[in-house]
Amino acid sequence: MMPSTKKRKASAPAEQAPDLSITADDQVHLHAAGYHSQERGLIHSMSRFRSSPLDFIREVSLHVSGTGWRSYDKIIGQPIYYSGFSEEMKTRVLVNPMLVSKVRELAAKRVHVEAEEGMLGADGQAGDRDARVKRRVQIEESLLQVAETLTDNMICKMESKSFIRGAYYLTTQLLTRAYHQGVHVSSEEILRLRSVAEQAAKDKHSIIFLPCHRSHVDYVSLQIICYRIGLALPTVVAGDNLNIPVVGSFLQHAGAMWIRRSFGDDQLYTTLVQAYIDSLLQNGYNLECFVEGGRSRTGKLLPPKFGILSYMLDSVASGRVEDAIICPVSTQYDKVIEVDSYISELLGQPKPKENLMDFLSASSVLSLKLGRVDVRFHEPWSLRKFINEQHDRFSQLPQKLDLKEERLRILRTLGYKVLSEINDVSVVMPTALVGTVLLTLRGRGVGKSELIRRVEWLSERVRAQGGRVAHFAGLATSVVVERALEVLGPGLVGLVPGLPEDTFYAVDRFQLSFYRNMTIHLFILQALVSAALYTKVKLGGGPETQRITYSDLRDQVHFLSQLFRGEFIFPTEGLDTNLAKTLAGLEADSVIKITRNAAQTYSATEDYSSTIQYIELSDSERESGRENFDFYCFLIWPFIEASWLGAISLMMLTPPCPLPSTITTTGGDKDVWLDLKKTQDRAQLFGKTLYHQGDLSYFEAVNKETLKNAYTRFEEEGMILVTRSRDAKVPSTIRLAKEWTPARKQGDGGGIVAEGRLWRFAEKISASRREGKNRRDGATVQGRVLGLADVVGRGLWEEGVKGGVGSGEAGEKARREGRAKRKSMALQSRL
Repeated sequence: MMPSTKKRKASAPAEQAPDLSITADDQVHLHAAGYHSQERGLIHSMSRFRSSPLDFIREVSLHVSGTGWRSYDKIIGQPIYYSGFSEEMKTRVLVNPMLVSKVRELAAKRVHVEAEEGMLGADGQAGDRDARVKRRVQIEESLLQVAETLTDNMICKMESKSFIRGAYYLTTQLLTRAYHQGVHVSSEEILRLRSVAEQAAKDKHSIIFLPCHRSHVDYVSLQIICYRIGLALPTVVAGDNLNIPVVGSFLQHAGAMWIRRSFGDDQLYTTLVQAYIDSLLQNGYNLECFVEGGRSRTGKLLPPKFGILSYMLDSVASGRVEDAIICPVSTQYDKVIEVDSYISELLGQPKPKENLMDFLSASSVLSLKLGRVDVRFHEPWSLRKFINEQHDRFSQLPQKLDLKEERLRILRTLGYKVLSEINDVSVVMPTALVGTVLLTLRGRGVGKSELIRRVEWLSERVRAQGGRVAHFAGLATSVVVERALEVLGPGLVGLVPGLPEDTFYAVDRFQLSFYRNMTIHLFILQALVSAALYTKVKLGGGPETQRITYSDLRDQVHFLSQLFRGEFIFPTEGLDTNLAKTLAGLEADSVIKITRNAAQTYSATEDYSSTIQYIELSDSERESGRENFDFYCFLIWPFIEASWLGAISLMMLTPPCPLPSTITTTGGDKDVWLDLKKTQDRAQLFGKTLYHQGDLSYFEAVNKETLKNAYTRFEEEGMILVTRSRDAKVPSTIRLAKEWTPARKQGDGGGIVAEGRLWRFAEKISASRREGKNRRDGATVQGRVLGLADVVGRGLWEEGVKGGVGSGEAGEKARREGRAKRKSMALQSRL
């Protein structure tokens, strides 16, 4: 059965704007949204030579001649794509006052170093002073030459309209071959965006597009949309790992700017990037940057990366740029081309280096039917206004912040605001609906009629939560489900043969979790409350033993929300308000029953908790088989498993007793540091073993990204200490904080004791884990899991010994010396 739809009536979703389609005859068509709309997209399938050679030749001739909108002449925004554009931009960057000042500063520092080393004579003599001036000028010229080369390699080179016309046609052909249902947008959002762009062009303000990042196709889809609706194409901030032969040059002329993945301590390069960002924004050129940094391998939004975002913020906050317009963008896919490679990476396979063959081999999937792409634009807003509002808010705090702390808080607020708004406008695709249903089943599979009913229920719940479901274009849900199953393919969803009714089951749960994660943000609060209540429900017995007090529920919800603060984007109203709203909603849906104090009612959120005695499952929820409740639990359980795995894997860091004699320590301490990457690799191996031995329920819990997020959370909590270097060649190291280090048994092999802060922390997570058949034997599980942690950890310590990892003090000293040496060598090589 499916959760009842006769409970709380879902609030009617706001009527969605019609989809927009632009057809080959240059006409714009609006199509009513929802089930009654005709399925058309902004970009639709183009003519193929084999099937329609005359239409194909006509299309090519229209693009070559630049007929109508294809000419790209009357764009909204600052002029781009003309001869000399790149040289003008390079000149603007190289004369930037900030860059000129930094070059002078670096040259003066180098002259000072050479003088102290006796390379330029004594300071008091006139001839020596002249030598210093001459040397400083020489160094400045050398640094400017370096800056010019770096700038030429970095900047986008929008030079030719003929090139961009051809690039548009080529990329649209490729995109519509892969995504046969085209690119869909909202007409309301497009019209609003054009209006904002017209005003921004008058004010010479840039539009900064901040999309989510799930695929390399993200670059293509936004550029195609801007071209098609006549907006000036944005300069796209891209990692130089994509700057490979042929493809790199093509992308750079189409709008990509290349930046290093890590800047290290390179002050010249850091200033150069800021100068380029300033030049773009000062002249009103549009910009595109992925707020998550890299592509999400898990399907949900990643925490914001503040690197390039901080440069944009600094440009406006400093006053060097008057204002810029922020436009969060959501790009959703029926199926992401790269998911197979994502799964390999999450399971511990090294990420392959980008190369031309990878791009060429991608053509093998371009003939597949991958569904459609949906792009949604949040309402744009002023970055200057946002900064001023944040400054006013922080100025009212009792304890004043210094400028650096205030800037960091504004930057953090900006990053999470953008992510929240991306979630707000995201649409849930049919594949995400089907994937979510299949991964929230208790049984092995589901019949087709039940799958359709569950998809309809989930669509309704998405809308009730304020989310959006992709337009079904007047098609019956059964047809939509069939299309989704076709896109997902038999490698993800299997069909059991020979049964009276078509019955489907999840073949690759790990890969399907990518699509389930596209919906979890809508239900994260209900999932946390359900996981907290599960600490009592899992105990079994009568209803009286499965109820929980408000204080215990709040404590567990608070614990879990802190645990996942790097995983999910939570509403900003605060714990108590969010909890009160969630409990009220679950009660109205008849999922839970709340026992209140006699003759008391609540009238305001702040009085809500004082009225509650117990929270438990409602009678109707029990009668329906706990399916609403289980749905929410199934969503969060894999993440709880991953966090528990992360916590229990820290047991591996318990120092062996005695320490191997080959490990030397400083001052007799035993604070030995181990390689962080090797530790996380071992944690993943540990998790795979636990899964296959039955002590871990979800294989997706061993994915590398979630483990990394867990370790980041543990570092913030002070459970582990991590040393990092900006130099990629110097490995990061890790050790347990002393107060979190478990004790070992005396004698009897010196095993790890199931006591202490770390064990209690892991047990608090485990209280909300899904009960498994192999986890009901208590002490045996403790011994087995901790024994395995010791075995895997022993190998980690042996590798640490062979690698020569020393104490924290000695290791950090070596890192400092190495960084200084490499920095000096880098400067020398430039001069």
